[in-house]
Amino acid sequence: MNGIKTALLLGLLSSVLLVGGQALGGRQGLFLGLIMAVVMNFASYFFSDKIALSMYRAQPVSPTENHQVYARIGPMTEHLCSRMGIPVPKLWIIPEHSPNAFATGRNPKHASVAVTHGLLQVMDARELEGVIAHELAHIKNRDILISSIAATLGAAITYLSHMAFFLGGRRDDDEGGSPLGAIFMLILGPIAAMLIQMAISRTREFSADATAAKYTGTPHGLVSALQKLENYSKRIPLEASPATAHMFIIKPFSGQALARLFSTHPATEQRIARLRAIV
Repeated sequence: MNGIKTALLLGLLSSVLLVGGQALGGRQGLFLGLIMAVVMNFASYFFSDKIALSMYRAQPVSPTENHQVYARIGPMTEHLCSRMGIPVPKLWIIPEHSPNAFATGRNPKHASVAVTHGLLQVMDARELEGVIAHELAHIKNRDILISSIAATLGAAITYLSHMAFFLGGRRDDDEGGSPLGAIFMLILGPIAAMLIQMAISRTREFSADATAAKYTGTPHGLVSALQKLENYSKRIPLEASPATAHMFIIKPFSGQALARLFSTHPATEQRIARLRAIV
């Protein structure tokens, strides 16, 4: 059911982009919207992981690089991957005190999992296993690619809507766009993109939580980890780009109520409640 919901939301997001392009420039605008969707999806498919890892100064983790970190998460990751039936991803450490983690990569064969120094400092073995399992669940469920596509489509819609401010639409006939449509695109386009992205992201987070509980054999480790992450994110916020906020296991901002209303993540209390209902 979650997979069908995600596919429908991605289709809706693409439709907003194409309809917005037509509103701005008729058939030419529709073609522009299609080209933007294809190009940005291609870029996100091949380069989103490299951009994200570079942005957060991630360092590789292996038996010979950052071997102490590897000793904590390497064997654990390999064991979980064996149970999930996926290749072992590349491991990375991010030099940040705020505890958090994310997975990235275009498919299970080209995936990475990154954790912060802060995460290793505050999590015990059971909690750390829950976090790693959550990120591996994103890889198994191919959520990384889905989220990347949603983010790039959303960015394209926002860019296209800003074009409306300068172009204002053309005459309302078969070849040109509608000025009224351009105004609606300017106002409603970014809002629609943001709401659809949030719906996709929240759906995938719930699914990853459930998958993590399944393959660790219990939801308790992840429940405890989420409680700690919620508390520490308020005390030690992570300075993260809004474009990559959806990637992290918990939203890396300590915003006010309005910011939480438009969050890419479900409320931690909701996630915990659903996990406890699994027992």
